Amino acid sequence: MRPGKTNLITDVPGLRVGNASDARVKSGVTVLLGEAPFTAAVHVMGGAPGTRETDLLAPDKMVQQVDALVLSGGSAFGLDAASGVADGLRSMGRGFPVGDQIVPIVPGAILFDLLNGGDKAWATNPYKDLGRAALASASDRFALGTEGAGTGATTRSLKGGLGSSSLVLDNGIAVGALVAVNAIGNPTGGDGAAFWAGSWEFGEEFGGLGPVTDPRPGEEPQLKEGQATTIAIVATDAALTQAEAQRMATAAHDGMARALVPSHTPFDGDLVFAAATGARKVEDPLLGPTALGHAAACCLARAIARGVYHASTAPGDPVPTWQEKFGTTMV
Repeated sequence: MRPGKTNLITDVPGLRVGNASDARVKSGVTVLLGEAPFTAAVHVMGGAPGTRETDLLAPDKMVQQVDALVLSGGSAFGLDAASGVADGLRSMGRGFPVGDQIVPIVPGAILFDLLNGGDKAWATNPYKDLGRAALASASDRFALGTEGAGTGATTRSLKGGLGSSSLVLDNGIAVGALVAVNAIGNPTGGDGAAFWAGSWEFGEEFGGLGPVTDPRPGEEPQLKEGQATTIAIVATDAALTQAEAQRMATAAHDGMARALVPSHTPFDGDLVFAAATGARKVEDPLLGPTALGHAAACCLARAIARGVYHASTAPGDPVPTWQEKFGTTMV
């Protein structure tokens, strides 16, 4: 396996990502858009999820494909971001056909960033407009760190952010991850700068510091206001059923546990969507899904570290960025 050309989830052909942020509110929205409808699934391991349309992603439900997935800040207010995306998709003529109507199905998940120092005294919920703006900006290239749904994200001791990574398997199938990191847990080990995900790093994509050498997880976890929920998407161009996509999402949670200590707590709404465009056939029905799940977990661990590594400073941040705390130069 090797990283794709851009080391982003958009190395999976047919996928684009759009971000929209509000610096004053210190929050934002990220949209994963397919050039065509794609198979989608979800798996939740956190104890406090916030979601929209996720029941439809069960393998026994009627809707098997969607046009977009949404990650948003804003806690329950952020669920309105998917409404803006749905409006935008409908104006494009995209969605689930019902008679002479088109109904966009837009699953989404939110993280809690309401207490991160931003101005939340809005008169009108801003997330619907942010969702539509994120959809309009969708591209195969996008920035990491303090962007989109990761704009106001935090972790136990460092600022969180939006991360992404990719891998291309030996058979040519592409796998990628996209994540908004906002966790009770720590992305780094002990008191050092090395990331828990360091064992899966390629080159110096998040500093090149190698694996954690101090295995202490740091201070015991404490619930801090404003820190909860890491939400992610793993994607592939493999042809998967919805049940197989769900299995890939389940396996990808291993990557979250590798990169954040602790993860999947009762206060986190940790969730992983899976997206499969279906462009490539999986030749081996046994080893194929196993390899995809392993690649998805590796990608997600790396994406989490990259999101934290690329975070930038903003006024009123409750915790420092990785760059501020460890004083190194970004590569």
